[in-house]
Amino acid sequence: MVRERNEVDGKYKWDVESIYNNTEEWEKDFEKVKEDIIKLNEFEGEICNSPESLIEFLELREDANRRLEKLSRYARMKYDEDTRVQDFQALKSRASSLGTRFSSATSFVVPEIQEAGREKIENFMGEEKQLAKYEQYFDDILRREKHTRSKEVENVLSSLGDVLSGSSNTYSILTNADIEFGQIEHGDESIEITKSNFTTLLQDKDREKRRKVYKRVYDRLHEFRNTISTTMETQVKKDVKLAENRNYDSARERSLNDSNIPIEVYDNLVDVASQNADLVQRHAELKKKVLEVDEMKMHDIYMPLAESESPEIEYEDAKEHVIEAVKPLGEEYQEKLREGLESGWIDVYENKGKRSGAYSGGAYDTKPFILLNYQNDVSSMFTLAHELGHSMHSKLAKESQPYIYSGYEIFVAEVASTVNEALLARHLLNNVEDEEFRKHVLSHFLENFRSTFFRQTMFAEFEQEIHEKVENGEALTAEELNEVYGELKSKYYSNVGIDERIKREWMRIPHFYYNFYVFQYSTGISSALDIVSRIMNGEEGAVEDYLEMLGSGSSDYPVELLKGSGVDLTTKEPFEKAMDRYEKRLDQMEELVQ
Repeated sequence: MVRERNEVDGKYKWDVESIYNNTEEWEKDFEKVKEDIIKLNEFEGEICNSPESLIEFLELREDANRRLEKLSRYARMKYDEDTRVQDFQALKSRASSLGTRFSSATSFVVPEIQEAGREKIENFMGEEKQLAKYEQYFDDILRREKHTRSKEVENVLSSLGDVLSGSSNTYSILTNADIEFGQIEHGDESIEITKSNFTTLLQDKDREKRRKVYKRVYDRLHEFRNTISTTMETQVKKDVKLAENRNYDSARERSLNDSNIPIEVYDNLVDVASQNADLVQRHAELKKKVLEVDEMKMHDIYMPLAESESPEIEYEDAKEHVIEAVKPLGEEYQEKLREGLESGWIDVYENKGKRSGAYSGGAYDTKPFILLNYQNDVSSMFTLAHELGHSMHSKLAKESQPYIYSGYEIFVAEVASTVNEALLARHLLNNVEDEEFRKHVLSHFLENFRSTFFRQTMFAEFEQEIHEKVENGEALTAEELNEVYGELKSKYYSNVGIDERIKREWMRIPHFYYNFYVFQYSTGISSALDIVSRIMNGEEGAVEDYLEMLGSGSSDYPVELLKGSGVDLTTKEPFEKAMDRYEKRLDQMEELVQ
């Protein structure tokens, strides 16, 4: 039974009171940020008059932004503890609105620094030593000069944040609140299908039940095809128009340029995945053998290769497995992770009203908190390792960098989390003798790799194709989107029965509203596996290089940070190495299921 929050033991809850003891303290900081926004507005047109004016503005903005991050983090966490509480819904909404006001009030920064020019900014750094730490920040602004509009236009674009996210918000409300999948009848059961339990139901051992669930979801989505295709087309048109207005050749170029990621990284990824689609097909053949079916269908794809139920793994045992698994990263990393596990970082168990899923999230002046919904199984243990990777990344970056560089790009974020998962898999496979347990570990690794590398790369191809169609003046109807998606699905799953329903799968993927976001999952897992291989092979400096990357935060561009850890994503090598590791794990699994 899912408990109410007050029934969960306090030692399994995160220490949200370390941010604010109560909402009264939160309100004081809220008012302070409102005052700071007014002060920041007064700097418009003056920040580059002198080095003193520039540093005064940057320090005031930093102070306000740190406070704003705390406000947002507290509001988000209190809301996620119990989404039914209207007071915390309101708190979260107010923090979001304040963030929009802050962004709008400081939108003049980039155009004013670009107008001042590189030579003037460099002279300022020579005159005012406190500006020296902003060198990378200034470089990032100045390199994008030709893609920045006037202060007036930038202010308008900043203020339109809520409007420009309209298609995404509409899709979210439609799929999360309005579309109901209802129930299916199966034997003596009446099973309610939700967006959250859909993939879980597709892992049910009863194949006929899986088929009914699959049919119900995709038939229901088909009823809303015109609305969903309209939100999708509107989202893509927005991406394309913003790229055009900022003088980019494509929406993809604009998105990647935000993090200074070369286009060849994206292209290399897609090329290697396409050339190795046979490995996904081999994975499907292995499932076919385990399931003992004549033909694999799309409602079979989510089935794990381990036939038994997951071994039960208590949270305390999972903690010890993870602590032991990260031992190759050194004693200091291991002890900091252990300390975090005992210091109120993690909200462990499900309670009524709690947000589903898992995430790591904190602010510069808070702990690196983690939300879990731990279920005492192998998957939950790997989720714990994953989120701890993110939190340790945040901790090390905050310890080593000033506030301006304490964050990090999504492009490198998934590396830290996946390194921890890969280390956990190695630890378990090397130390657990129980054959069924080993099957579950291998099954998890293979499913994670398939869904993270191949599935997300397929999504990336879909994004690229539909954006190119709009850039070429073509329309995105539901039929056209189905066709594009179906062709990609056929390429990767040529030995699985492709039906009309799976062509509609794009309708249930929210990541297509994130503007060329998903490819970073694929680059992340490729980089992580390469780093773990270097570490486990005992390559000189491998551990030190990796930890230095984590501690670097955003003090350099993400592709350069990864090069420092020994991974060059501007070449195909890391992706090709990832294929080798996937293939070796397939070999191991084939041996186990003989």
